[in-house]
Amino acid sequence: MTGWRLLYERGARFDAPRDHAGVPTVVACRVDEPLLVLGSTQDDVPFRGVEVVRRRSGGGAVLVTSDGVVWVDVFVPAGHPVWEQDVGRAFWWLGDAWAGALASLGVAGRVEVHRGALVGSRWSRQVCFAGLGPGEVTVDGRKAVGIAQRRTREGALFQCALALAWEPGRIAHLLALGPDAEGELSGAVGPVGLLHPDDCTMALLDHLP
Repeated sequence: MTGWRLLYERGARFDAPRDHAGVPTVVACRVDEPLLVLGSTQDDVPFRGVEVVRRRSGGGAVLVTSDGVVWVDVFVPAGHPVWEQDVGRAFWWLGDAWAGALASLGVAGRVEVHRGALVGSRWSRQVCFAGLGPGEVTVDGRKAVGIAQRRTREGALFQCALALAWEPGRIAHLLALGPDAEGELSGAVGPVGLLHPDDCTMALLDHLP
């Protein structure tokens, strides 16, 4: 890995702007307590039991826990070699990096990067892992890495969530989705197992172009 600055944040506020100073940057975000992270345009719903923040990129909610989700922000300055003008294709290189990282970590199963259009479901507007977008990564056909993007004149911020574990009942309860949600969400995610978050971050760094 060369050319990427690595930062660590604990208890990160996912809505907080950062000064990346035009430098390609990876930020490994860690939490001590569960945190429900909403998409930038997601509707408010009655929450209970965890702290709630709103991130700067779009999409559905992610329940971030210390051992259940690895959250990594990747900032790419405009004009960087991986910068892609097409908003959909802009995710592909990062999905490839995540796929390579998972393979290097020994994740079992067929790891693939989705290069098609957005695939929605009944719950995908509320729950990030209930849908599948360009550049996102699946294991045996089930989503393992979610990626959301926010673009400005300075560059693109990609906010990534890698599922180590999956608790469909918990997020359905927090978002008050109703009695059908847990069963319908249960097969949406292909969690990769209890890997160490720092190992996942370093594997991603090793596969960034």
